[in-house]
Amino acid sequence: MSSKDEKNLSQVVDKLAKTDEPRRSIMQRVHEIIVEVAPDLKPRIWYGMPAYALSASTPALLTLRTDERLNLAITEKADFRPAGGRDGALMPAAWYFETLDEDTEKRIAEIVRSVVS
Repeated sequence: MSSKDEKNLSQVVDKLAKTDEPRRSIMQRVHEIIVEVAPDLKPRIWYGMPAYALSASTPALLTLRTDERLNLAITEKADFRPAGGRDGALMPAAWYFETLDEDTEKRIAEIVRSVVS
């Protein structure tokens, strides 16, 4: 890992650590899922929020933020695919959540995989 990647990771870890509980634990777990599922993605701060990109100098593909709810989002820089079925040409890009359970963790892993595959 380059020093720039290490610096960026440190900034993300610090940002997560400054979040109040119980959101801190949830966001840290989502961060762990993202880096576990997509080790090639580089954590960094993007517009003030934790984000994940292919390199330190490319736009973020995923963001993780906390406002009134926790939010995992795919940025416009990712390769979108229409949902199909009932959602037709709509392209899912953001998921809000308040807690994590096993099913939610699995879905987050699927979303992350879809961004890097």
